[in-house]
This record gives sequence, structure tokens and C-alpha cells, in this order.
Amino acid sequence: MMADPLRLGVNIDHVATLRNARGGALPDPVRAAVIAEQAGADGITAHLREDRRHIRDADMAAIKGAISIPLNFELAATDEMQAIALATQPHAVCVVPERREERTTEGGLEVAADQNRLSHFIAPLRDAGSRVSLFIAPEPAQIEAAAQIGAPVVEFHCGAYCDFDSDGDIAARDAEFARLSDGAKRAADLGLEVHMGHGLNYQNVTPIAALPEVVELNIGHFLIGEALFIGLPAALAEMRRLMDAARA
Repeated sequence: MMADPLRLGVNIDHVATLRNARGGALPDPVRAAVIAEQAGADGITAHLREDRRHIRDADMAAIKGAISIPLNFELAATDEMQAIALATQPHAVCVVPERREERTTEGGLEVAADQNRLSHFIAPLRDAGSRVSLFIAPEPAQIEAAAQIGAPVVEFHCGAYCDFDSDGDIAARDAEFARLSDGAKRAADLGLEVHMGHGLNYQNVTPIAALPEVVELNIGHFLIGEALFIGLPAALAEMRRLMDAARA
């Protein structure tokens, strides 16, 4: 018997990274979003960083206008980003930690020690109709804090699991996978919807996709990189095949 199918959210940030490396308008992240939708993506994810290193303000509005599937707006918990999200009115908002010196999102959001501020930050977004998720590590204190402040969704940072798998550190990988699995069960028991993302690829996605509590995977860097060689539709098709097989 096959479990419920997983949703696949495709992050198109790094199409914009490539565009910005040279300047100009190409390659166009909006076109990538449309192609991803046509290839079967269930949603499009884009992270508007404070330094605009890849996605830009105009991209967010253009992407939302060009697709009919949900837009998942990743953002830091700042007044500026809250205002942009409220103006954009995406289907979903994912609050992530952000440091300007990092290459990519490192670790999860600190919710347990910042509940009051984050509760006030997400309330207007939730009231405006966006599904709010918090990008966190699979730690009991963070999961419980996410539930307490009223976020309906948590997305677990899979970076450590993926890094250990890539390095061949099997014991560490398995220990991190156990943390993700236990965290998914705890979150589901609290009534939270569970997503996972960051670092997933063809090699490491199957165990994550097989977790019955997981509803959605958000994958970007790997798919955009693979698309350079085989095209975005083919890259998505193979990821979808692996996800569906893991659910069987």
C-alpha cells in the first residue's frame, strides 16, 4: 500500500544567483518557476534575503503572478520582510534564520528563546492568510516552542544529515536521521505539519521521503545544479520518482 504522496517544493533561488553573477536579466528565475510548475512541482520556494544576493523584490511579485501553484516565501523575521510578505500575500511563509556572512542557511531558527518576538512576527502573516512555517532543527524544545506560538508547520533543517552522508560518516548520518525521525513524530503528535529541506539530493532523499509524518520536501540547490546537465523537467522527474518509490 502506498502512503500519501509527498509534495515537492522547488527552490529557484540559485537561478537568480547565476543571473546576478553577471548582471542583467538572464537566466530568469520566473521562467524557472514556470518550467518547474509545468514539470510537476507542487510549489515554488524563494528566499528574499536581506542583502538580495539572489532573489530580488521584483522577482517575488513576478513569480507569484506567473504561477498557479503555491508560492512559499522564505524570509528572516524582520519588519522589512514582514511588510513585503504582507504586500505579496504568498500562499506560505517560511521563517528562517539569516546571517549575512553565511553562504546558505546554517542551522535552524531559535524559537524557544525568542517565542514572544516570533509570536508577534508571525501573527499578522497568519491573519493575512499565509500558511506559516518555521525552519528549525529537530530539537524537542524548538518543536514545542513552534507549537506554542501557533505556527502550523515546521520544516526541519536536513543539512547535517546530508553532510554526514556526503562525507561517508555513516554513524553520524544515522544518528542525525534518528533525530529527524524522532522530531517528525513529536511534531506530528503536537498537530504540526512536517516539512524537510536543505541539502537533499538523489543519494540521500529516500530515507527522508519514507518518513510517514513528512508532508513536503523543499529542494533547490541540487535540482538547479542537476538541471544544468539534464534539464529542469528531467531533474524534477527523477526526484519525484525517488520520492514516490520511497512512499511505496
